[in-house]
Amino acid sequence: MKIALAQINPIIGDLSGNKEKILSYVEQARRENAELIVFSELALTGWPPKDLLLRKEFIQAAEQANEDILPHSSGIGVLLGTISFEPSTGKLYNSALLMDDGKITGRVHKTRLQNRYLFDETNYFTSAQADTFSQENHLSFRGFQLVVAIGENLYGHFQQNDYSNDRNTCVSFTDGSFTDNSSSSESTSLLINLSAIPYQYGCLENRQKILSDTAVKHQTPLLSVNQVGANDELVFDGSSMVFDKAGNLICQGKAFEEQLLYYDTKASHTDVACPKEDISWVYQALALGIQDFFRKNRFQKMLLGLSGGVDSALTACLGVEALGRENILGVYMPSRYSPENSRDDAKLLADNLSIEYRVLPIEKLFADYIHLMNGKEEIIGDLAEENIQARIRGNLLMFISNREGHILINTSNKSESAMGYSTLYGDMCGSLSPLADIPKTMIYRLCDYINRDSEVIPVNTLTKPPSAELRPNQTDQDSLPEYPVLDAIIHMFLEEKLSVNEIVHRGYERELVLKIVNSIERTEFKKRQAAPMLKITSSSLSRGGTFPMLQRFQRNAQDNGSV
Repeated sequence: MKIALAQINPIIGDLSGNKEKILSYVEQARRENAELIVFSELALTGWPPKDLLLRKEFIQAAEQANEDILPHSSGIGVLLGTISFEPSTGKLYNSALLMDDGKITGRVHKTRLQNRYLFDETNYFTSAQADTFSQENHLSFRGFQLVVAIGENLYGHFQQNDYSNDRNTCVSFTDGSFTDNSSSSESTSLLINLSAIPYQYGCLENRQKILSDTAVKHQTPLLSVNQVGANDELVFDGSSMVFDKAGNLICQGKAFEEQLLYYDTKASHTDVACPKEDISWVYQALALGIQDFFRKNRFQKMLLGLSGGVDSALTACLGVEALGRENILGVYMPSRYSPENSRDDAKLLADNLSIEYRVLPIEKLFADYIHLMNGKEEIIGDLAEENIQARIRGNLLMFISNREGHILINTSNKSESAMGYSTLYGDMCGSLSPLADIPKTMIYRLCDYINRDSEVIPVNTLTKPPSAELRPNQTDQDSLPEYPVLDAIIHMFLEEKLSVNEIVHRGYERELVLKIVNSIERTEFKKRQAAPMLKITSSSLSRGGTFPMLQRFQRNAQDNGSV
């Protein structure tokens, strides 16, 4: 049997558009003589639909779209990730529908609903009672037994620590024992996984191993179809995979691209090399996140402040990659504290990228503020004077955005955002923050990747000390620890969930660790007001969902690290 795996990029809530995309892939697979086409989890609705699932009209429209697809299953089976509603019980399910010859011939509901960070399935869906490998999830199709697992259903029989690594646990597992209620492993012809797993840096190998081990465990080929594209903060990489019963990877879809893959049960397949995840994957994820944010919102023009620093340089490069150089406007806004080399770096970058470039000096506006608030032109040199410069720049950028219809993109990175090293209503302005889950040290790695063949980002931008340029001779390290140390501690605290004492035991000064941890927690009110952040790690600062704003947890100075 020839099976098509449809790795598509749906738009949340665009039931009509998603339906047409699904039907176009069905027709393409039919022309290639496929007997079955498999789509990803919630391919029809897009993932995650959130409170759209509370709207009766949305559920009704989705049910109608399911019906509209049925006639197109003539001659080809369609295994579709969608929602299904039971009017008699009022229950809504995350489902996979098997359509064949114009009828629904099988239906599987998701069991292991996720309610972790950015996922809240239990607020909307009812969990199926059947275990993943029970007979209820066996669907008969043209002489084959298909065991269909939706999302994390496939992983429930593994323990949480089975596939953890030094960075984090890359798949969220559900406790509970694995139960195989099928009559025998031989009765299972194919394992099929419909998934919507967001991209997370460093986790591709783990995902491959989980799927490979599952195929080996059941001595059955496994097909996993994953969503691609960006929805809100999440970026999905696709990378759909097929494993033979020996656990060998025999097919893998492209990363961050729509694609139709084929697997033939009758054909012989050779192993394919597992793609190695590197920094280019992060670059692709961020570019796709920007691209889909603009495309799915029907935006076109991107605006950003160019400072001559690495963060804005990287954001500009990503904008060109995502939207084209003709759609990018960079604005340099010097003050009395801006060195000449920053102006040169910003201009050189704009020239290298061939983007529109403007200079808007803020000195007069700043002087007016100083005179108004100080009653004289003399500088006091306090934080208020520093921050008003950032706010002047934010106001100018928003003026351009409103007048010219450009969408302002924020350039903040994770290291500074975590510490609250940012200005409300100033450099925090923007509709999307693509770098807010990227530590400063990774910012430099991404810049090096951009410059791998030629100098796009000026060398001086990469070698000069980072600075907010809000006072004379200022550098970031006047206020922050060295970035390699800061990023390491942030990673251990946020992603590894280590206690202060555990971090200290790894060789870091207690006073420094406490300072960083306290800053992360006490600046939560800023994070709650930040632009939406593209997520590429296990513990992003997105939506400020890390800590309560109002809390006074006191750490024992002698914390033994036991919790």
